Amino acid sequence: MKLFPTFILVLVPAFSLTGKDGYRRNPGMDVINYSFSVSISDTGNTIYGKTAITLSFTDTVSVIEFDLRNIRPDGKGMKVDSLHFNNGGITWKHRGDRIIIIRSRPFDRYSEGILEIVYHGIPADGLIISNNKYHDRTFFSDHWPNRASNYLPCIDHPYDKATVEFIITAPSHYEVVASGYLAEELHLEGDRKQWRWKEEVPIAVKVMAFGAAEFDIQLAGKSENIPVWSYVFRENGREGFYDYSIAVRPLTFFSQLIGTYPYEKLANVQSKTIFGGLENAGCIFYSERSVTGKGKAERLLAHEIAHQWFGNSVTENDWHHVWLSEGFATYLTSVYSEMTYGTEQLKESMKAARELVIKHHLRTPGPVIDTTITDFLKLLNAYSYQKGAWVLHMLRQDVGEEDFWKGIRLYYERFRNGNALTNDFVNVMEEVTGNDLDAFFDQWLYTTGMPELKITSRPSRKKGETDIKIEQTQEPLFRFPLELFINSQKGTISKKLQITEKVTTVPVVTGKIYEIGADPEIKLLFREVK
Repeated sequence: MKLFPTFILVLVPAFSLTGKDGYRRNPGMDVINYSFSVSISDTGNTIYGKTAITLSFTDTVSVIEFDLRNIRPDGKGMKVDSLHFNNGGITWKHRGDRIIIIRSRPFDRYSEGILEIVYHGIPADGLIISNNKYHDRTFFSDHWPNRASNYLPCIDHPYDKATVEFIITAPSHYEVVASGYLAEELHLEGDRKQWRWKEEVPIAVKVMAFGAAEFDIQLAGKSENIPVWSYVFRENGREGFYDYSIAVRPLTFFSQLIGTYPYEKLANVQSKTIFGGLENAGCIFYSERSVTGKGKAERLLAHEIAHQWFGNSVTENDWHHVWLSEGFATYLTSVYSEMTYGTEQLKESMKAARELVIKHHLRTPGPVIDTTITDFLKLLNAYSYQKGAWVLHMLRQDVGEEDFWKGIRLYYERFRNGNALTNDFVNVMEEVTGNDLDAFFDQWLYTTGMPELKITSRPSRKKGETDIKIEQTQEPLFRFPLELFINSQKGTISKKLQITEKVTTVPVVTGKIYEIGADPEIKLLFREVK
C-alpha cells in the first residue's frame, strides 16, 4: 500500500457536498452493482467479507471514496486485507472510516470497472449478531440510516442506488433471507451452506438487507403475481404465520392505489434489530415482539409495506427530506385504514397524530425539514412521521381528491427506482393541479410550528348576534381554512373560514352559545390555546 504525499491536495477538489446533510459524495462515479459475500459462523462474531463493486464513471476523476468503519479501540470494526481494481493503477488508504482510492491516471469518463475489496472484522453495528428471545443465535442487517458501513464497503447514503446480491455462507442449520430473489442455494463441505440472493432493481444501501436465523417459512399468498413470504422463528411458526398473513391485503391495496409493486417478492421477517420495523426492500424486518398470534400487526405491516413505494423505490436524495419516506408511509397507513375500515379510522388516526406533533413541538420546536440536524437518527421524530402525514392530509383537502391521488401516482411513476427531493414532489403536484403550492409547502414544511388558536365569543353590537374571534397567538402567521361548529340556542351550525390574519372576527346569529368547536372533521393541524 503506497500513499501519495499530495493526498490532501488531490482529495479536496474531487468531492461535492451536493446535499445539505453534509455527506461527501462522489460526483463523477455511479455504483451499478454491489456483490456482498459475507461468511458468518457460530464460533465467533468475526465476519469475512469480499465485496465486488461495479462502477460507472460519469466524469473524469482521480479519487473515489467508499464508507467502511475502521477498527475501534474496543477491537470492533473492519480491516481491509486487499483491494484490487480490474483496470489497475491505483493506490488506496483506509482511514477515517473511508476507503480512499487514488488512480495515477484518472478514471476515464464513460468507462466502467470492478473494484474488489477483501476484509474481515467484528461489526460494531449495522449487522446485529445476537440471540433472539428463544436464546437462538441470529444475524440481521440493520442499516438505517448510515450503519451499513460498519461491515460493508459501500456508499452509505441514499443518493447512490444500485442493484445488489448477497452471497451468504453460514452453518447449515440457518435459513437466510435477503433483498431480491433466491438465485442459488448450495450445500458446502463442513456442514455449511451458501445462499445467493439477487436484487435486480436499484435500491439504496439503507434498505439492502439479509437475515440468518432458524426460520420457519411459509408462502402467505400472492398479490398480482408477487409472492408474499413469512419468515418467523421456529418456535413462533403458528402465531407468526397467522400475524403476517394479513400482509397480502395492504400489498394489493397499495399496488392498486399507487402503482405496480417495484420488487420481485415481499418477505415479512421476524427479526432482532433495534427498530420495531425496518422497511428493507422486498425483505421487511419486524421486531421479534411483533408476533403475538393475536393479529395485532396490521398497521405495522401496512406502514412498512407502504415504504416499498415511498422511501425504497422513490428515495429521498438528502437525509433532511426523510419526510418523503416516513410522512408518506405514515399517511398511507392511515389511508389504508380509512379505505379498509371507514373514514372514522382516518379521523382517529389523524387526531392521534396531531397530538404527537403538538407534544413534540412543545418539547422540541423545529420544522419538518431541519437542516441543522446532523445525527440522522434524530430525524426519526414526530415531524418526519406525523407532521409529514399531516402535510399530505391537508394537501389532499387543499387540491381535492382526484388531483391529490393523480399527483401521488405521477410522483411515483416519475421517480420510481430513483431519488427525489421535496421540490420534485411540489413540482409534480403543481403540474397536476395547475396551482402555485410554494406557500403551502413553505409554511407546513420549512416553518416551525403550527397555528395556535385562541377562540372566544362575545355579544355583538347587533342584537341577536355573537362575535366569534379567532386569534393566531403564534409567530409567524399561517394561512389556512378552518371549520367551526357552534352549538347554540338555535341549533348547531357550521362556519367555513379562510384564516389569513392575526385576528379574524365572525358575526353569527345564534342566540346563546353553549359550545364552539374547531375542525370537527379533523382536517387541520393546529393547537387550541386558552
